[in-house]
Amino acid sequence: MPRLISPLVLVLVGVILFGDGAYIHAKAWLAQVLLERAFDRSVATAQPAKPWSWADTWPVARIEVKRIGASAIVLAGTSGQALAFGPGHIHQTADAGERGVAVYAAHRDTHFRFLRDVAIGDVIDVTRSDGKHFRYRADSSAVVRFDASGIDPAAQDVELALTTCWPFDAVTSGPERYILHATLIESDR
Repeated sequence: MPRLISPLVLVLVGVILFGDGAYIHAKAWLAQVLLERAFDRSVATAQPAKPWSWADTWPVARIEVKRIGASAIVLAGTSGQALAFGPGHIHQTADAGERGVAVYAAHRDTHFRFLRDVAIGDVIDVTRSDGKHFRYRADSSAVVRFDASGIDPAAQDVELALTTCWPFDAVTSGPERYILHATLIESDR
């Protein structure tokens, strides 16, 4: 009997760990479905729409990189709760399409996993919740310390920065961040 207990305990622990990892990805996927619906309501009504009743945030934009089939709904703010469900727009940075740098941040293992596949020259489409659409071209990337981003808050051009933790395949957090920079190339204003 004791010989049977050890393998059963190992199997149980394995199932629990697998379930925990699957739960995180399932939650991220389901959240994006609910956020897509809320984003569509926001565009249709020109009013912020919460994705679920207890949400402390709402969709503000959709980011798309069509070449790689990537899309994500961006939330207002970057609290830990918001980032659990999608990328966040960092407060006190420009809105997409406005003069300055619009900065969006997300986790590297869920919503911004696709950043590893974005190449310099790729087109990044951003649609705000007011329906305005902006097209950016990725023009540079960098790995920086979290406290030395190099993002110029006084930038006079219309720019976009997508940021996540680095390296992409790490299992623990660290001090480095990956920043993908893009410049506006087209606007439907």
